[in-house]
Amino acid sequence: MSLPTNPVSEGDIRDKLIIGLDLPSVEEARSIVERIGDAGTFYKIGYQLAYAGGFEFARELIGQGKKVFLDLKLHDIGNTVEEGVRSVARLGATFLTVHAYPQTMRAAVAGKAGSSLKILAVTVLTSYDDNDLTEAGYAPVSAADLVARRAGQARDLGVDGIVCAAPEAERVRSLIGPDRLIVTPGIRPAGTEAGDQKRIVTPAEGIRLGANHLVVARPIVKAADPRAAVEAIVRDIANA
Repeated sequence: MSLPTNPVSEGDIRDKLIIGLDLPSVEEARSIVERIGDAGTFYKIGYQLAYAGGFEFARELIGQGKKVFLDLKLHDIGNTVEEGVRSVARLGATFLTVHAYPQTMRAAVAGKAGSSLKILAVTVLTSYDDNDLTEAGYAPVSAADLVARRAGQARDLGVDGIVCAAPEAERVRSLIGPDRLIVTPGIRPAGTEAGDQKRIVTPAEGIRLGANHLVVARPIVKAADPRAAVEAIVRDIANA
């Protein structure tokens, strides 16, 4: 593929796309990874796959030189979170998510000490909107305001980055500064269905709004040609 002439390498651009292996078995995930081949460099493993052998598969991917994002959204008493993060750090994962509650974030930062693991705080899930927060008892706080509050807390506690929907990325960037990461799920290439996501944008829009990495799952793993779907998204990112 032809990429723009600039200081950013093709590998750096490909690393901006995190492919969500939201699949029920390691066999299906391995098949997708094989079909994507060297077009994909960074993979996310969430609950569905993690509890179906995904931790061992994460080791397999890391052994192949791939980067792995463990999307586990840890949230528990401080000691439990700290020790869990310490175990993930030994695994060799690149990113790990925790929920953006101060005690949880503080424990996660302690657990990853001395490792290259980066902690990402999940502010407000991209499947939530203001009505969902009202139902959960957060009213009158809006999704955007809650994202901003939690992003500020994450910054102060030394968390490496934030997971937020792209529409909040500009505001989050102004709060956390240029050096911390913004990882954006809820990305849908033009022409694909939104599914259960409510605050979505295209890949190019996500990058323009300030995201460092984009998470895309169903539009890739459900595609007739997953490699072609990856290449199309990478082109969109490069053109952004």
